[in-house]
Amino acid sequence: MLRFFLIFLAIQAALFTAELTRPVQQAIVIPFTESIASLSAWLIKAFDSGVIAYSNIIRDQQSGFAVAIEAGCNGVEATIVLVAAMLAMPTPWKLKLIGIGSGFLAIQFMNLLRIITLFYLDQWNRTAFDWAHLYIWQALIMLDVLIVFLIWLRFLPSKQEAAHVG
Repeated sequence: MLRFFLIFLAIQAALFTAELTRPVQQAIVIPFTESIASLSAWLIKAFDSGVIAYSNIIRDQQSGFAVAIEAGCNGVEATIVLVAAMLAMPTPWKLKLIGIGSGFLAIQFMNLLRIITLFYLDQWNRTAFDWAHLYIWQALIMLDVLIVFLIWLRFLPSKQEAAHVG
C-alpha cells in the first residue's frame, strides 16, 4: 500500500508539473479545453439553437450571457488523478490503458454534464451557480474519479489471471 501511495504521489507530481508548463498548455490543455467548449455548445444546440462556442467560451447569442471554461473546469486535473492511480497499480499495461481510456470518457461525460448544467444555472441564479460550481460539482467529479477507479479495481484479474493477460 505504501508503494502504491508513493508511486501515485510521484506520478501526480510529474503530471501536474507537466500540465503547468507552457508547451503542454499550448499543445494539449488549451486545444482540449476549446474542444470541450465546442462539444458542450454542440450538445446544447440540440435543445437551444442560440448557443455558440469560440475559444473556451460558450455564449447565448440572444442574451449575450457567456461562460468560460477555465483550468480546473476542463476535467484535466481529475483525469490526472485517475491516471496516476491506475498507473501506480501493479497491473498489466493493457488493463491500465483500458482503465485510463474508459475512465477518461466517464470523467469527460460527467464534466460535459457539469458544464451544461452550470451554463444554465448561472443564467438562472448566480448564488446557486457559485454553490454548485464550487461545492457540488467539484465533489461529484472527484467522486466520479473514485468510483471509476474502484470499478476498475473490481474488474482486475487475480494475480494468477494477470500473469496470463499481460
